[in-house]
Amino acid sequence: MSNHRGNSKRRTADGQLRSSLRVEPDVQTEIMGERASHTGVILFSVAVFVLVAALVLGLFLMLAPGGIDLVAIVCAIVLAMLATMSAHIAEQWEKVVVLRLGRFDRVAGPGLFFTIPIVESTTIRIDSRVRVTTFGAEETLTSDLVPLNVDAVLFWMVYDAKAACTEVGDFTQAVEMSAQTALRDAIGRGEVAEVAIRREQLDSEIKHALEEKVADWGVTVLSVEVRDIVLPEELHDVMSLEAQAEQRKKARIILMEAEQDIEEILEETGRGYDGNDSALRLRAMHLLYESIRETGGTVVVPSSFSEGFGDVLPKDGKAAAEALNKLAK
Repeated sequence: MSNHRGNSKRRTADGQLRSSLRVEPDVQTEIMGERASHTGVILFSVAVFVLVAALVLGLFLMLAPGGIDLVAIVCAIVLAMLATMSAHIAEQWEKVVVLRLGRFDRVAGPGLFFTIPIVESTTIRIDSRVRVTTFGAEETLTSDLVPLNVDAVLFWMVYDAKAACTEVGDFTQAVEMSAQTALRDAIGRGEVAEVAIRREQLDSEIKHALEEKVADWGVTVLSVEVRDIVLPEELHDVMSLEAQAEQRKKARIILMEAEQDIEEILEETGRGYDGNDSALRLRAMHLLYESIRETGGTVVVPSSFSEGFGDVLPKDGKAAAEALNKLAK
């Protein structure tokens, strides 16, 4: 029983450690202090409302002898609301779609613009800045039936506010779903080795597929970047062995190319010694000396070996030894 409790505690601790080391994708990448504020637009609307209401009440005070009554207050509120509904401000990065009696009329902004109350309405304010969307695919099968977890980042922006408003219901969600679908399709078309190694090719495939799908929505895809590819733990050793085998293959190919180069050099050298036995024998003696010069060892050769140098060395033994010493020096 105690062993069972100890194992369960150990597994719980390991699970907590893994969960603490897990890297989660950032859903919101914008810093709180850097978010754009719409306080100025709200203050402008409040200022217009107060100013129009004050003007109307002032006119009633000047023209009506009875002063301000309930009718004056109602008129001031109604006119102030109509003025607030007709005067608008769009931020520098905003495009506002204006509809007239339910039909598209124009795209207004940035800056101050006016609409006809009740007849015209501002349908949507579209942010035309570059947007960052994180998306991923979990347990997606490759062409060789290997499940992968892939996280990616999409950089995109809206260039046509009219199409984004009238061609698709929720263009933000549509872009996110299309990106995820394109990622799954790209993973399913390749093998696990291709997906893990050729990230740039995967990025270009997803970007090309998204551009064709979202072009009619007034959206342009700037880039797609794959952040992380998680392989199953069972395949880590297999992929390592495959990489080692590939490196051995490259090493053997390089060795064979070196052998070919050496063979060509030796063939050229052999043609230089061809027909000159004396030079070849002297070269053999030089190689023999070089082999024992550094170590200071002794080489014992059969007597028949020295007979091969009879036509090069003097027949006298002492003279032959002196010739060998001169050669060695």
